Amino acid sequence: MTEIVPVSGPGLVTYADELAALLVETVGGGSSVGFLAPLDRGAAAAWWRERAGAVDAGDLRVWIARDAERVAGTIGLVRAPLPNARHRAEIAKLMVRPSARGQGLGRSLLAAAERSAAEEGITLLVLDTESGSPAERLYRSAGWTECGSIPDYAADPAGALRPTTLYYKAAGAAQGSAKRAAGPSTAS
Repeated sequence: MTEIVPVSGPGLVTYADELAALLVETVGGGSSVGFLAPLDRGAAAAWWRERAGAVDAGDLRVWIARDAERVAGTIGLVRAPLPNARHRAEIAKLMVRPSARGQGLGRSLLAAAERSAAEEGITLLVLDTESGSPAERLYRSAGWTECGSIPDYAADPAGALRPTTLYYKAAGAAQGSAKRAAGPSTAS
Protein backbone atom coordinates (compact mmCIF):
# COMPACT_ATOMS: atom_id res chain seq x y z
CA MET A 1 0.00 0.00 0.00
CA THR A 2 1.22 3.49 -0.83
CA GLU A 3 0.80 6.32 1.67
CA ILE A 4 0.86 10.01 0.69
CA VAL A 5 2.15 12.29 3.43
CA PRO A 6 3.21 15.95 3.66
CA VAL A 7 6.89 16.50 4.43
CA SER A 8 8.33 19.16 6.75
CA GLY A 9 11.61 20.94 6.06
CA PRO A 10 13.57 18.53 8.30
CA GLY A 11 11.65 15.65 6.71
CA LEU A 12 12.70 16.86 3.28
CA VAL A 13 16.32 16.69 4.42
CA THR A 14 15.69 13.17 5.78
CA TYR A 15 14.19 12.01 2.47
CA ALA A 16 16.63 13.95 0.25
CA ASP A 17 18.55 10.86 -0.88
CA GLU A 18 15.39 8.92 -1.75
CA LEU A 19 13.91 11.95 -3.52
CA ALA A 20 17.22 12.36 -5.36
CA ALA A 21 16.99 8.77 -6.59
CA LEU A 22 13.44 9.47 -7.82
CA LEU A 23 14.56 12.68 -9.54
CA VAL A 24 17.54 10.98 -11.22
CA GLU A 25 15.32 8.11 -12.39
CA THR A 26 12.66 10.53 -13.68
CA VAL A 27 15.17 12.64 -15.62
CA GLY A 28 16.97 9.54 -16.89
CA GLY A 29 13.63 8.27 -18.19
CA GLY A 30 13.19 11.40 -20.30
CA SER A 31 10.71 13.37 -18.21
CA SER A 32 11.21 17.11 -18.32
CA VAL A 33 11.20 18.37 -14.73
CA GLY A 34 13.84 21.09 -15.02
CA PHE A 35 17.05 19.07 -15.13
CA LEU A 36 19.36 17.73 -17.84
CA ALA A 37 20.58 14.13 -18.09
CA PRO A 38 22.68 12.65 -16.80
CA LEU A 39 21.79 14.12 -13.42
CA ASP A 40 24.27 13.51 -10.61
CA ARG A 41 22.56 11.95 -7.59
CA GLY A 42 24.56 14.11 -5.17
CA ALA A 43 23.50 17.27 -6.99
CA ALA A 44 19.88 16.06 -6.96
CA ALA A 45 20.03 15.42 -3.20
CA ALA A 46 21.54 18.87 -2.62
CA TRP A 47 18.72 20.42 -4.69
CA TRP A 48 16.11 18.72 -2.46
CA ARG A 49 17.88 19.75 0.76
CA GLU A 50 17.96 23.37 -0.49
CA ARG A 51 14.15 23.34 -0.62
CA ALA A 52 13.85 22.66 3.14
CA GLY A 53 13.92 26.36 4.05
CA ALA A 54 11.08 27.13 1.64
CA VAL A 55 9.04 24.30 3.16
CA ASP A 56 9.66 25.60 6.69
CA ALA A 57 8.71 29.13 5.57
CA GLY A 58 5.41 27.90 4.09
CA ASP A 59 6.37 28.96 0.56
CA LEU A 60 6.54 25.35 -0.63
CA ARG A 61 4.56 22.27 0.37
CA VAL A 62 5.90 18.84 -0.57
CA TRP A 63 4.19 15.47 -0.37
CA ILE A 64 5.79 12.10 -0.83
CA ALA A 65 4.18 8.83 -1.73
CA ARG A 66 5.87 5.97 0.10
CA ASP A 67 5.36 2.33 -0.68
CA ALA A 68 6.77 -0.47 1.47
CA GLU A 69 10.27 0.03 0.05
CA ARG A 70 10.90 3.66 -0.87
CA VAL A 71 9.61 7.00 -2.10
CA ALA A 72 7.47 6.15 -5.12
CA GLY A 73 6.39 9.69 -6.01
CA THR A 74 6.28 13.33 -5.02
CA ILE A 75 4.55 16.61 -5.77
CA GLY A 76 5.07 20.22 -4.73
CA LEU A 77 2.80 23.21 -4.26
CA VAL A 78 4.58 26.56 -4.60
CA ARG A 79 2.86 29.59 -3.06
CA ALA A 80 3.01 32.80 -5.08
CA PRO A 81 5.35 35.27 -3.35
CA LEU A 82 3.72 38.60 -4.23
CA PRO A 83 0.88 40.23 -2.26
CA ASN A 84 -1.42 40.44 -5.28
CA ALA A 85 -1.02 36.73 -5.99
CA ARG A 86 -1.68 35.13 -2.61
CA HIS A 87 -4.77 33.46 -4.04
CA ARG A 88 -2.77 31.26 -6.40
CA ALA A 89 -0.14 28.54 -6.30
CA GLU A 90 1.79 26.41 -8.76
CA ILE A 91 1.90 22.64 -8.93
CA ALA A 92 5.53 21.60 -9.36
CA LYS A 93 7.68 18.50 -9.67
CA LEU A 94 5.00 15.83 -9.92
CA MET A 95 7.07 12.67 -10.29
CA VAL A 96 6.18 9.00 -10.08
CA ARG A 97 8.69 6.18 -10.40
CA PRO A 98 8.28 4.40 -13.74
CA SER A 99 7.61 1.13 -11.89
CA ALA A 100 4.69 2.78 -10.03
CA ARG A 101 3.07 4.51 -13.02
CA GLY A 102 -0.35 3.56 -14.33
CA GLN A 103 -1.72 2.78 -10.88
CA GLY A 104 -3.29 6.17 -10.09
CA LEU A 105 -0.44 7.45 -7.93
CA GLY A 106 0.08 10.62 -9.99
CA ARG A 107 -3.63 11.39 -9.74
CA SER A 108 -3.58 10.76 -5.97
CA LEU A 109 -0.59 13.06 -5.49
CA LEU A 110 -2.27 15.74 -7.61
CA ALA A 111 -5.50 15.39 -5.62
CA ALA A 112 -3.61 15.73 -2.31
CA ALA A 113 -2.00 18.98 -3.47
CA GLU A 114 -5.32 20.31 -4.81
CA ARG A 115 -7.11 19.50 -1.52
CA SER A 116 -4.42 21.19 0.52
CA ALA A 117 -4.52 24.27 -1.70
CA ALA A 118 -8.29 24.56 -1.23
CA GLU A 119 -7.92 24.13 2.55
CA GLU A 120 -5.32 26.93 2.56
CA GLY A 121 -7.69 29.28 0.73
CA ILE A 122 -5.92 29.11 -2.61
CA THR A 123 -8.48 29.60 -5.37
CA LEU A 124 -6.34 29.22 -8.50
CA LEU A 125 -3.74 26.60 -9.39
CA VAL A 126 -1.36 26.73 -12.35
CA LEU A 127 1.21 24.39 -13.80
CA ASP A 128 3.29 23.86 -16.89
CA THR A 129 4.39 20.65 -18.55
CA GLU A 130 6.22 19.58 -21.67
CA SER A 131 3.78 19.67 -24.59
CA GLY A 132 2.92 16.19 -25.80
CA SER A 133 4.12 14.51 -22.60
CA PRO A 134 2.13 11.73 -20.90
CA ALA A 135 1.53 14.17 -18.03
CA GLU A 136 -0.85 16.15 -20.24
CA ARG A 137 -3.33 13.24 -20.25
CA LEU A 138 -3.30 13.21 -16.45
CA TYR A 139 -3.90 16.94 -16.13
CA ARG A 140 -6.69 17.01 -18.69
CA SER A 141 -8.44 14.02 -17.13
CA ALA A 142 -8.15 15.67 -13.70
CA GLY A 143 -10.08 18.74 -14.90
CA TRP A 144 -7.21 21.10 -15.70
CA THR A 145 -7.73 23.61 -18.52
CA GLU A 146 -5.08 24.19 -21.15
CA CYS A 147 -4.48 27.87 -21.71
CA GLY A 148 -1.64 27.92 -24.23
CA SER A 149 1.68 26.65 -25.38
CA ILE A 150 5.07 28.36 -25.54
CA PRO A 151 7.52 27.09 -28.18
CA ASP A 152 11.10 26.27 -27.14
CA TYR A 153 10.32 27.06 -23.49
CA ALA A 154 12.62 24.53 -21.82
CA ALA A 155 15.16 21.90 -22.72
CA ASP A 156 14.20 18.27 -22.23
CA PRO A 157 16.63 16.02 -20.36
CA ALA A 158 18.59 15.44 -23.59
CA GLY A 159 18.99 19.21 -24.06
CA ALA A 160 16.57 19.70 -26.97
CA LEU A 161 14.30 22.75 -26.71
CA ARG A 162 10.67 21.70 -26.40
CA PRO A 163 7.35 23.53 -26.16
CA THR A 164 5.59 23.82 -22.82
CA THR A 165 1.84 23.85 -22.26
CA LEU A 166 0.33 25.94 -19.46
CA TYR A 167 -2.69 24.75 -17.46
CA TYR A 168 -4.91 26.18 -14.73
CA LYS A 169 -7.60 24.93 -12.42
CA ALA A 170 -9.93 26.63 -9.97
CA ALA A 171 -9.48 25.27 -6.46
CA GLY A 172 -11.85 24.87 -3.53
CA ALA A 173 -14.75 27.32 -3.29
CA ALA A 174 -13.68 28.97 -6.53
CA GLN A 175 -14.20 25.69 -8.33
CA GLY A 176 -17.88 25.68 -7.39
CA SER A 177 -18.19 29.35 -8.37
CA ALA A 178 -16.64 28.71 -11.77
CA LYS A 179 -19.01 25.82 -12.43
CA ARG A 180 -22.04 27.91 -11.37
CA ALA A 181 -20.91 30.80 -13.58
CA ALA A 182 -20.57 28.46 -16.56
CA GLY A 183 -24.18 27.37 -16.14
CA PRO A 184 -25.61 23.88 -16.39
CA SER A 185 -23.76 21.35 -18.50
CA THR A 186 -25.46 19.47 -21.27
CA ALA A 187 -24.69 15.91 -22.21
CA SER A 188 -24.48 15.03 -25.86
